[in-house]
Amino acid sequence: MEGMLFEVWAPGAGQVDLLLADERVAMRPAARGPGGGPGTGWWQAEAEAGHGVRYGFSLDGGPVLPDPRSRRQPDGPDGTSAVVEHERFVWREPWTGRGLPGAVLYELHVGTFTDAGTFDAAAGHLGYLAELGITHVQLMPVCPFPGRHGWGYDGVAPWAVHEPYGGPDGLKRFVDAAHGHRLGVVLDVVHNHLGPSGNHLPRFGPYFTERYRTPWGSAVNLDGPGSDEVRAYFTGSALAFLRDYRLDGLRLDAVHELADNRARHFLAELSESVDELAAELDRPLFLIAESDRNDPRTTLPRGANGLGLHAQWNDDFHHALHAALTGESQGYYADFAAAPTTALARTLTGAFFHDGTWSSFRGRHHGAPVDRSTTPAQRFLGYSQTHDQIGNRARGERLGTLLDERQLACAAALVLCGPFTPMLFMGEEWGATTPWQYFTDHQDPRLAQAVRDGRRAEFAAHGWTGDEVPDPQDPATRERSCLRWPEREHNGWLLEWYRRLIAIRHTHLPHGLRLADTAVAHDEEHRWLAMRHGPLTVAVNLHPEKSARVPLGPARHEVLAATHRCPPPDADGTLRLPARSAAVLLRSRTTPGSGHGGPGRHV
Repeated sequence: MEGMLFEVWAPGAGQVDLLLADERVAMRPAARGPGGGPGTGWWQAEAEAGHGVRYGFSLDGGPVLPDPRSRRQPDGPDGTSAVVEHERFVWREPWTGRGLPGAVLYELHVGTFTDAGTFDAAAGHLGYLAELGITHVQLMPVCPFPGRHGWGYDGVAPWAVHEPYGGPDGLKRFVDAAHGHRLGVVLDVVHNHLGPSGNHLPRFGPYFTERYRTPWGSAVNLDGPGSDEVRAYFTGSALAFLRDYRLDGLRLDAVHELADNRARHFLAELSESVDELAAELDRPLFLIAESDRNDPRTTLPRGANGLGLHAQWNDDFHHALHAALTGESQGYYADFAAAPTTALARTLTGAFFHDGTWSSFRGRHHGAPVDRSTTPAQRFLGYSQTHDQIGNRARGERLGTLLDERQLACAAALVLCGPFTPMLFMGEEWGATTPWQYFTDHQDPRLAQAVRDGRRAEFAAHGWTGDEVPDPQDPATRERSCLRWPEREHNGWLLEWYRRLIAIRHTHLPHGLRLADTAVAHDEEHRWLAMRHGPLTVAVNLHPEKSARVPLGPARHEVLAATHRCPPPDADGTLRLPARSAAVLLRSRTTPGSGHGGPGRHV
């Protein structure tokens, strides 16, 4: 063993002790923190320790607590921490990175992607994903949380990795295997809250504030006294995952809940730090935000007074597509249900439905318009299903149980050959019917009951009875949510459709197209839509019974893929589509006078 420097920020403590195996070492106040900034509240101690050695901190003679910057929690969030020497891991695959342009992402949850629920088991399917045409795997959160199974959004140690999944080395093996298949890896991280169970940060310092409230309780302290260290804590965690685990990007959960009134927002600082790390490592790194603000500043470059994040989820597109396919109008779908084909057309062109318009769901105007002429379309992720949109239904139904195969194919055509960076949710490519339900494994009986009651109360307001809401603590809820891989063999047509569409995207859609490079014609009454994006035209007929005549204009079109036997357009440029069908066409020659003819005419 060698001497190691242990450091911890505890500004309110009068004395801090390092507990290392059976040894208690008194720590000393430090002149500066590990980031090089002012060291107020930092404590240090040197001791002999090596990989795997357990340790913790005691504040003013109190109980042993895990390290807030713990890299490993072998016994869960409440146990002692363990030293991790990252340099011990032998990486087998050289990796120069894979950026976001041209990406096709695949969101998966390690705990339900396979029955085993581990990194190693998930890695066994990476070859399949690469063959499908996926470029990046996006993992749902992997930081430690109570128990064995859960979604991961109640993690409490944002520098560590959930032990039942395989811990730090398990994540590294997964990333290394992904890189061997030329797949990038994106990790979903949660900076807007921690816990509630196993969250010891308030004992160490002012990590949270009562000045703001979130759906999960007190907000993270990003702008009050002590917030310099809190911001450095989360930025350091993000950089550590990108560096130590060779990740390619991070998805930032619910950034609209990051309350920050400082002149420079935390997200701008984070994006700058990530860009600097990318330059240092000489490989692309990116940040993807989840935000419901519809604020173009989220992805606007920092030099243009934006936050500088590289992309964000586009829930408006999802909601419009879902409403058009299912006819649902509850909750936030109400804003899109009155004229769903029109709403879908607007979102596809980047004139998002909420760009300063009235939101009946919110009871106010919402959002701001984005500059379509300059904004790259790839800054927005498009999807028909995500963990949120499935799991936040009472019964967790996927589109595979709400729609037929041909409707699923229409959705896939708009997602995979549309303007946005596409993202799939695990199993959707074969129309998986397994639900994705909310499940937890809280060890505190009172918290477990509170979660049950809260979930039932939430959905009672939307018309579901308590019996219809699965018990999150019942192991069967997680088991129902695991993918049934044999299903894939019975849905070969849909899987091949996805494979074909992804190949078309990789072959025919150039990088760097702007939102303004997409035009859409549609007919609300007859429920057809034709979208021109780059050299591709995607035509869909969402009507459940009636065929449609879709005017594409005088350009010459070659049919690349269709859900049915699809002859080329008529001499006048009209494409005939049966009910619930889609076709993807390549415009091989444009004649004078062709172009976008407005809604109900041609593209």
